[in-house]
Amino acid sequence: MRFSVGLGKEGAEERLARRGVSRRDFLKFCTAIAVTMGMGPAFAPEVARALTGSRRPSVVYLHNAECTGCSESVLRAFQPYLDELVLDTISLDYHETIMAAAGDAAEAALHQAVANPDGFICIVEGAIPTADNGIYGKVANHTMLSICSDIVPKAKAVIAYGTCATFGGVQAAKPNPTGAKGLNDALKHLGVNAINLAGCPPNPYNLVGTLVYYLKNNAAPEMDEFNRPLMFFGQSVHDNCPRLKHFDAGEFAPSFESEEARKGWCLYELGCKGPSTMNNCPKIKFNQTNWPVEAGHPCIGCSEPDFWDEKSPFYES
Repeated sequence: MRFSVGLGKEGAEERLARRGVSRRDFLKFCTAIAVTMGMGPAFAPEVARALTGSRRPSVVYLHNAECTGCSESVLRAFQPYLDELVLDTISLDYHETIMAAAGDAAEAALHQAVANPDGFICIVEGAIPTADNGIYGKVANHTMLSICSDIVPKAKAVIAYGTCATFGGVQAAKPNPTGAKGLNDALKHLGVNAINLAGCPPNPYNLVGTLVYYLKNNAAPEMDEFNRPLMFFGQSVHDNCPRLKHFDAGEFAPSFESEEARKGWCLYELGCKGPSTMNNCPKIKFNQTNWPVEAGHPCIGCSEPDFWDEKSPFYES
């Protein structure tokens, strides 16, 4: 993985081709993003135009209290490798996990990106510890609270990526000794109104779809009461679950080891939270391959506020 700052002279297609992403793969990816956005395959050329504009948008990616699983979900996606595609169609100017710079050089890169005269998009991963003035989470001897308070309000668009950043996640579970909060809750007094892409982790296609929408419309997509884009969180997991026919027929697996479970019977009586969880997991699988319920695991409601407390216990017997 490389770290780049600023705009290259090459076009996006040339950069992608040099890294082994063919035009065919790129257009297939754009089609998948169009479908994810609920626009249909015919919208793919619009996605391509948004991602291959002459000026790559500057992105500052901040990390707070989290496991970095949200970044991993992006970096481990494939066909094409999403890290290559995304990092070559945006200018990812700051990301503590994958950037080559460290120490003073990393700090300089952050402030250079924030000072970009064309503005920047800020993506935030992780909850913000707020107790005792935020001392329970620091980067470069600055609290995560102070960093986000300084950087995030300056962005022209803000995306909270993952349930920790959106609603606090496991860090905010009771008794929450660090006072961890989601981005909008922690910084609402500063006027921050981030687009919330919930999930533990979220599907990276939802991130790209949000970036595409913003680049095309210079505005946030329509959102629900929790600031989640309706194009991704407008239906419940239950509504699109391939096991729904078994739910409707009253066919429930009695245990995970049962023959009924292997046949794909509904997992509701084993603790599945799909009926009360808004997400597009069944429609946009991880790596276009699988998702928890199809793999035999009940939905635990990870894209809902306070799911660690409100959705537990995750299993019933």
